[in-house]
Amino acid sequence: MLACPCSAFNLRATATPANPDISDPEPEPKVRKLKGSPQFNRWYRARALRSGHKLERPSHGTGALEVNPSAQRISETLSLEPTSTANDSDREVEVTDSGKPIYMVSDGTGWTAEHSVNAALGQFEHCLVDRGCPVNTHLFSGIDDVERLMEIIKQAAKEGALLVYTLADPSMAESAKQACKLWGIPSTDILGPITEAIAAHLGVSPSGLPRGAAGRNIPLSDEYFRRIEAVEFTIKQDDGALPQNLSKADIVLTGVSRTGKTPLSIYLAQKGYKVANVPIVNGVALPKGLFEVDPEKVFGLTINPLVLQTIRKARAKSLGFGDNARSNYSEMAYVKEELEFARKVFAQNPTWPVIEVTGKAIEETAAVILRLYHDRKQKCSMPRISKRY
Repeated sequence: MLACPCSAFNLRATATPANPDISDPEPEPKVRKLKGSPQFNRWYRARALRSGHKLERPSHGTGALEVNPSAQRISETLSLEPTSTANDSDREVEVTDSGKPIYMVSDGTGWTAEHSVNAALGQFEHCLVDRGCPVNTHLFSGIDDVERLMEIIKQAAKEGALLVYTLADPSMAESAKQACKLWGIPSTDILGPITEAIAAHLGVSPSGLPRGAAGRNIPLSDEYFRRIEAVEFTIKQDDGALPQNLSKADIVLTGVSRTGKTPLSIYLAQKGYKVANVPIVNGVALPKGLFEVDPEKVFGLTINPLVLQTIRKARAKSLGFGDNARSNYSEMAYVKEELEFARKVFAQNPTWPVIEVTGKAIEETAAVILRLYHDRKQKCSMPRISKRY
């Protein structure tokens, strides 16, 4: 049984005559009937329902997955057992895939594999957005034995999936490599090459143990407690709270409402930085503490007015305000007026870098802030005028 919430496969091919000179009609190729297990079928149905696909209930003896003789070799290699269609206890299903599958396999949490694949997929947004080249990604984490690994690789062969893996154990990684080569599965080892390069550079062999493994007794470090302290500080300082503590922050973010100050603050806090954020509201005086802290800690955030209006409309709707409710919060005139007020504040404080967040992911904005933050700490040359990034 394959522990995989993924679709099965449906291989169909037309038979070609063994000898074209023979005029006698060709006998119909024998067809093998393959059925999914009850657990696999439940996974399929749950996945289809989440995707909004219509499920059809095949009648008795129909809907089986058909594999012609040309595909039998693959089926036998993958240890697919032929089953009879006489038994109704296992429902037969036919699965269609809406995108090309990518399997991500990890012996840990799968964070590295997942983020690596997502970063790479970002290079294909031009065809992913309009579903020109749809992709289905599936993460398998905590795969710590060869038997489970082989089950996943077999399923990948059936679906024609790309296999991406981060396996710390060299023997597991080699098993994955050889199995993919044997069954013709395209694969990429994300962790192996960089681990080998570092091992050669340091002259030390890697442990071969995944993060969090029982054999790795890593004590809680000072960095861990620093990150916890940073998150607690950042939560307390959210949305202009406790302005008297601004001087204790490593980074201070300021900008109008809905420029992403809070999620950006939490993201930076998880990296160990104490972050405070101060909202800019048209007609409301900013706290004096904002202008008393080290100006090299402060970063301004701005956004395109049309995008900001769209975000604010969605926010107002989520709070229960209907289209008929009168509020200037999401009106274009007020949005532009508030952004102009923020621009004047930034102009009066030219040492604050102003970061354009339109179209940027939180990680991208954070990367800009941290680069500028460390450049300043290391006394790198920095223009003493307000600049947009």
